[in-house]
Amino acid sequence: MASLDAINQELGNDPDALIRWALAQGQRPIVTTNFRPFEAVILHMVTQQQPDIPVVWMDHGYNTDATYRFADELVKRLDLNLITYLPQRTRAHREAVEGPMPGIDDPRHEAFTREVKLEPFERALREMAPDVWFTALRAEDTPERARMAPLSQNADGLLKVSPLLQWSAKDMYQYLQQHDLPNEFDYFDPTKVEAKRECGLHLQH
Repeated sequence: MASLDAINQELGNDPDALIRWALAQGQRPIVTTNFRPFEAVILHMVTQQQPDIPVVWMDHGYNTDATYRFADELVKRLDLNLITYLPQRTRAHREAVEGPMPGIDDPRHEAFTREVKLEPFERALREMAPDVWFTALRAEDTPERARMAPLSQNADGLLKVSPLLQWSAKDMYQYLQQHDLPNEFDYFDPTKVEAKRECGLHLQH
């Protein structure tokens, strides 16, 4: 395999070519989604090349009604092989015992994030054992993401692929228009709350 630096240089700005290259590197690829705005882009792009790729969703239970409807619409539209991972406790159970979701300044927020997002993702990694992981990360999302590369490999050898890293919101919008794909802006992530804040999942993996 060529060095990741070389592939990043050569294919980092060509999402389709990067996806094609990455799919050839492994046997058990996955793409993760949270059905946030513009998510149809990565899901359409990857399933164009591998229609049955597992689409892994960590559903924390705090999505908006619109996000759940959007997820159902996209699953039908793209015939997604959706695999949903849920926290060990339901939202109703957690709130009955601990009350409403803690704010980001609450010392309990870290444990909340671990329970509703990080633990389900780690369980997905254990159970599915992917060797290639596609994400919709974009450099303009957060300062941390601006420092990432389209291709990276973690300590476990998992190849993380962010084909859209260099794309702007305008690029994303134009792709949706070009392929007549739906979008939904009514979205909320309880582990981030603020748009430019990291939840930790991509910093740990």
